[in-house]
Amino acid sequence: MKSGFVTLIGRPNVGKSTLMNRLIGARIAITSNKAQTTRHRIETVYTDERGQIIFLDTPGIHKAKSRLGDYMVGTAKDAIGEVDIVLWLIEPSDPFGEGEELVRSFLKSAKKPVVLLINKMDLADEKTLAGCRSRFEKEYDFAAVQAVSALTGAGTEALMQRLFDLLPEGPLLYDEDTLTDQTMRTLAAEFIREKALKNLSDEVPHGIAVEVEAYHEKPDGSADIEAAIICEKESHKGIVIGKGGLTIKKIGTEARQEIEKLTEAKVNLKLFVKVRKDWRNDPAFLKSIGYGKRT
Repeated sequence: MKSGFVTLIGRPNVGKSTLMNRLIGARIAITSNKAQTTRHRIETVYTDERGQIIFLDTPGIHKAKSRLGDYMVGTAKDAIGEVDIVLWLIEPSDPFGEGEELVRSFLKSAKKPVVLLINKMDLADEKTLAGCRSRFEKEYDFAAVQAVSALTGAGTEALMQRLFDLLPEGPLLYDEDTLTDQTMRTLAAEFIREKALKNLSDEVPHGIAVEVEAYHEKPDGSADIEAAIICEKESHKGIVIGKGGLTIKKIGTEARQEIEKLTEAKVNLKLFVKVRKDWRNDPAFLKSIGYGKRT
């Protein structure tokens, strides 16, 4: 049996969460076309006859501009030092620029085997993929280089086999039916935030957070949930609510459907909006909603 930890790292919006969901066969990490969607470290577990892989999805590595940003980048950096293998995701057209230099500096200090993963292979021809591989191999000594498509699944089985080949022998670290370390309370907050990202205009998403204030699970598995969407500006509150309450109603309906799909049970979800100015730089508030491990 093989077992161990694998972290996915890279710049924002390269497809880390989409790939992790694809690899484990379930939608645990939220996704969107907005940069810096992932804010937490998320563990998911894949088990088959070869052994077990615990994947760590992490926030995109970027130049932080707030305490929340510091927390996110610190979370990604810390994960590198805690795993057996690092998956560095890039896109075929990516240059080796300032963002890649930052990632490389984290990797060099951690001294872990790194697999370069060129995502979105479905959007590139062989010449583009070869050029990308050549650019990055000149800059770092990789344990392996592979191409995949998180969207279509192309190349993912070959990737899984390569990871099992590279991992050490060891026992299962989680029960075979374990899928994630995330609580339903946390997952509910994330699904609400995902639907907010989807339905809100570009000037709002980075300034919102979600706080689940009550999560009551009933004996039949159904749940009553009350959650607040936190925004930084009074002007954003009206945007989140929408004309006649239509936007927040749509966010709530779509989030409820996602939670029900995951729990396979009925959910009663109530949403409301609060304003908390500059919450991204408020250490006490960040800690209260789960971003408090780093300052």
